[in-house]
Amino acid sequence: MAKRQLLNNKRFLLLGLTFFLFCCSPNVNAKVFNAESFTLENGLQVIVIANHRAPVVTHMVWYRVGAADEPQGLSGMAHYFEHLMFKGTEKMAPGEFSRLVKKLGGNDNAFTGQDYTAYFQSISIDHLETMMEKEADRMVNLKVPAEHFASEKQVVLEERRQRVDNDPRSIFNEQMKSALFINHPYGTPVIGWMEEIEGYEWEDVKVFYDQWYAPNNAIVVISGDVTVEDIKPMVERTYGQLEPKELPPRVRTEIPPGNSQTLMVLNHQSINQPAFRSIRLAPAYHKERDDSLALMVLEEILSGGATTRLYKNLVVDSKKAISVGFSYNGSNLDYGSIYISGVPTEGISLAELEGLIQDEIDNVINNGVTDQEVSEAIQRMQDAAIYARDSLSGPAMTFGYGLTTGADINDIENWPTLIAKIKPGDVKRVAKKYVSADKHWIRPPVVGHTLPEGVTDLDLRKDKTIITSEGENK
Repeated sequence: MAKRQLLNNKRFLLLGLTFFLFCCSPNVNAKVFNAESFTLENGLQVIVIANHRAPVVTHMVWYRVGAADEPQGLSGMAHYFEHLMFKGTEKMAPGEFSRLVKKLGGNDNAFTGQDYTAYFQSISIDHLETMMEKEADRMVNLKVPAEHFASEKQVVLEERRQRVDNDPRSIFNEQMKSALFINHPYGTPVIGWMEEIEGYEWEDVKVFYDQWYAPNNAIVVISGDVTVEDIKPMVERTYGQLEPKELPPRVRTEIPPGNSQTLMVLNHQSINQPAFRSIRLAPAYHKERDDSLALMVLEEILSGGATTRLYKNLVVDSKKAISVGFSYNGSNLDYGSIYISGVPTEGISLAELEGLIQDEIDNVINNGVTDQEVSEAIQRMQDAAIYARDSLSGPAMTFGYGLTTGADINDIENWPTLIAKIKPGDVKRVAKKYVSADKHWIRPPVVGHTLPEGVTDLDLRKDKTIITSEGENK
């Protein structure tokens, strides 16, 4: 059976960034992918992205349902259900789907986020319709034997132990996100809480499946050696035979305003290197498109490589940090986020490094950025996209992430025109609005310090604490 894994925080941010990078082009007047789209009578949306370099295809099914849509008390249900989708239908035995894909020379996988669940296969074009038949079958005909329901629960529990519970930093990151996304489902981990996973019953899972898995809640994205003329008859013969459902509303709570900054500290024997990380709220792309575009350019100017501001000034020139980072993720349905992080050199406290990074941000707020910096940042993003466009799965991922988190086809295709409009004043404006030291958007950031056992932030500065690879202090 193909591997199926939950996106961890790092990968999730990277994929969010990839969404934006894929959508740039050196020709600001051209569409990026020239994708074609059509919608079946049952509501299924189909995106076709032609790439005729090889007789292969990536076939993805994206559902507009994720962890943020789970019933209260059933956290992790969307991810757990992702596992169950490989456990058989009336026509397929448990595990048969992935065995078939492998037999046909392809590979398959699946993943879950806060706003979506996705399943995909990369395979020879000759077997595409077979993949459609199998995906259409499990979209509405899932039938999980009781023993597999129970055993897969144990698989997910073990996944939680390995990925989170056995790693103090992962637990800490969960706690930070819960503190930031207060009163909102983004504060609940995609994999779910251990006690709630243990309490799943088949009746709860079946209700979740019956509510959300339907053709009118799905997007099929096909990237590869195909045309719409090739695809449309196959889609009609497979997905087109399914009936639509009345979908429940996607009700999301709002994060209440707040004024108090949260500082969280983790001391642990497994930590050898002090580090800090802050998370703050930012707009989702589809809600504040202009601000989101400007934040992406700000990210590139501050932290887009070895010659950009943070790394050059704090790592190379002043040698105050071993590493620094600033990243923005706006590819969510409700709220985006900004992550700022750093690892100080010996003799620099975490608080001092935070201040130094904020000084760099304040320099943007007070003095702005240059036309050259903006131009070069956009050019780097466009250069990265030249290679990204040529991949097989990349375009399918791009459309899936975008369309399930509020963007539309024009947003994706016309990205070069949109990003080219960003000016230095836009970058300065969003820096002041979202990452100012004395102001905040909705709520102040949540700051996390991770330190070796027995070490305080003051120790790092005053005592010049040396931390050995064993985590001992000298």
